[in-house]
Amino acid sequence: MANPMRIPRIAERFQRSRSLVFRNVVLMLLLTLVPALAIGAPPTVATPSTVPSAPAQTAEPAKPAEPPLPPVPLIGPALPTEAKLQKILAGGVPQSKADLKGMQDRVHALAEKLTAVTVGVRLPNGMGSGVIISEDGYVMTAGHVVDRPGKEVAILLPDGKKLEAVTLGADYGIDAGLIKITTKGKWPFAPLGDSSRLKTGQWCIATGHPGGFEKKRTPPLRLGRILEVSSKMIVTDCPLVGGDSGGPLFDTDGRVIGINSRIGNELHSNIHVPAATYRDTWQRLVKSESWGGRRPNGPFIGLIADRSATTATVGDVVEGSPADEAGLKSGDVVLSFAGTATPSFESLIEAVSKKDPGDRAKLEIKRDGQKMEIDVIIGRYGG
Repeated sequence: MANPMRIPRIAERFQRSRSLVFRNVVLMLLLTLVPALAIGAPPTVATPSTVPSAPAQTAEPAKPAEPPLPPVPLIGPALPTEAKLQKILAGGVPQSKADLKGMQDRVHALAEKLTAVTVGVRLPNGMGSGVIISEDGYVMTAGHVVDRPGKEVAILLPDGKKLEAVTLGADYGIDAGLIKITTKGKWPFAPLGDSSRLKTGQWCIATGHPGGFEKKRTPPLRLGRILEVSSKMIVTDCPLVGGDSGGPLFDTDGRVIGINSRIGNELHSNIHVPAATYRDTWQRLVKSESWGGRRPNGPFIGLIADRSATTATVGDVVEGSPADEAGLKSGDVVLSFAGTATPSFESLIEAVSKKDPGDRAKLEIKRDGQKMEIDVIIGRYGG
């Protein structure tokens, strides 16, 4: 039996023991939950969940990549040809009916393909010709047919089908131009030849739409020979007339070696742009650049700059020009042209270049300190 005197002491010891255990348990929990406080580290500051965090920095959206430029057209392969005929086509002279028959057969074999790719170019103020040189619709033509970049034109296929197109770049110095068909589709096309390897006397074939496009007439083929050749021009005896400008000159393998440019002084002496020019300047043409001087048949008003002035000041007026007929005078300062401000003579030239011959434009000018307006009808350069 337990001693009744010891019961209070046992109870007291049990109470002290239970208190000690409780303190140890609390201490263990503190050490486990907040170790930073236990080792004397600086307390962290809790961020209330209601305080929004700073927005994450986001990178600027990448600019869309510009579409790659179309590759420069490749030079097409030559046709397999019997050795004697090849020698004649390369510059020889046919000696017999058999030789002539061989040449005739070659032209007949090419005729359908060549006429299929020779197109008419219909512009607001005239007609020209061209040749499709890629399946997606690039058309080589003359610079004076293009006139200026960005014009909407129509391409006429030999069967009369009309396609939408836009003019691209032009080298007016050599008379090279490019057009792009914008109507969706895949089109027949001719490969390019290597005009840098042409020889005097070589036989060639010119075509186009003389006198303008006629639906009931296929582009006539004209067989001739190369009279002169350089990096700047090809001269042939293939007959050309108005409307043929921009049409193709083919070699006897059906490859484009040049573009009809200008009619010579003699009917049988005509000038073509070498195809190599288009390959050498392909990217500039595709990007709608224009260079090489004043555009042939382009807009003309007849003002000459006063180079001593920083403004668009008229130094002289060409006699008989549209500006002369409209009443502009030396000393006039052109403030605007067709609604476009012209702070310099260069800006006036640029504003005029965007017009077509026959357009009407209003000029705001300052004369003797007074502002006034003058209407002018745009003329044609060289005409």
